[in-house]
Amino acid sequence: ALDGLAASGITYNRFHTTSVCSPTRAALLTGRNAHRVGVGTVIEYPYPGYDWAWPKSTVSVARVLLDNGYSTAAFGKWHNTPSAEISPVGPFDRWPTGLGFQDFYGFMQGEDSQWEPLLYRDTTAVDAPKPAKGDYHFSTDITNEAIGWLQTQASLAPDKPYFLYYAAGGAHAPHHVGQEWIDKYRGRFDAGWDKYREEAFARQKRMGLIPQDAVLTPRPAELPAWNTLSADQRRLYARQMEVFAGFLEHTDHEIGRLLDRVRQGPNGKNTLVFYIVGDNGASGEGAIDGSDVGLANIIYGLPSTVDEQLSHVDQLGSKLYDNHYSAGWAWATGTPFRWMKRVASFFGGT
Repeated sequence: ALDGLAASGITYNRFHTTSVCSPTRAALLTGRNAHRVGVGTVIEYPYPGYDWAWPKSTVSVARVLLDNGYSTAAFGKWHNTPSAEISPVGPFDRWPTGLGFQDFYGFMQGEDSQWEPLLYRDTTAVDAPKPAKGDYHFSTDITNEAIGWLQTQASLAPDKPYFLYYAAGGAHAPHHVGQEWIDKYRGRFDAGWDKYREEAFARQKRMGLIPQDAVLTPRPAELPAWNTLSADQRRLYARQMEVFAGFLEHTDHEIGRLLDRVRQGPNGKNTLVFYIVGDNGASGEGAIDGSDVGLANIIYGLPSTVDEQLSHVDQLGSKLYDNHYSAGWAWATGTPFRWMKRVASFFGGT
């Protein structure tokens, strides 16, 4: 889906990211620097000066469009409502439905299980549906919901413009996806992150995304060279990237389903699509070894050893684990840059 849009549209090679979820989303939804919205960091950490005020002077694009005749809806990850306000009694003015979206379906926090998420419809907690065939997956669910919303708009208000904000859980951790998607990438990353960077860098030159005389930045000293790793480390880290790649492709597949329905609509050829990849940049929050207990590691400092993860390596991506890849892959997938900002030895967007 991404390649199809790129081939028929415009590809941008500059993007400002605030490197964490909430500020990036606040900036996208308002067109302002996130600090102007009172969103200097993620909602879980309301430091002084970052009060999540959402002042009227930084109104959301959804509110502007709603007030000018558009239908509006948000599906997927939100992560822009203060944690203390995510409750049955609100207040609800900083929920999606209080910020210009007529409809919302998704989860409210920074990450959630893609197999067993805590879902909300508008401002009410709801159970995830139980498919008659196959397993439930959040990306499939929100795509179905978004398609249903588009069909309603096409049936009842075909001449009315709409704004649909679709924010998948991928490819943010946890990297949750079915085994059939993971297995497509088996062996693809065995050469490691150093080789991956070289190949990505060469592709970017061929595509004209970076100058032909650009020089690849060096690997930070804190990250080990792939050829210095043990066989167990290489086996684990390669599998982590296979899971991530499968998750990313599955996400793109679901976006493709949504785009197909957009094109079939009454204004399918008169619709502007922005496809932004990666949540808010490659994340090094898995630290060097990656993790199968992601949030527990970030919040409580409970790392997962290589041996522990290898003991169930073929179950990474399942509902049993909150899995994330090694920071080496965050560095590699951020090619061509060398991330200079360092937080507790994490490299990448954070």
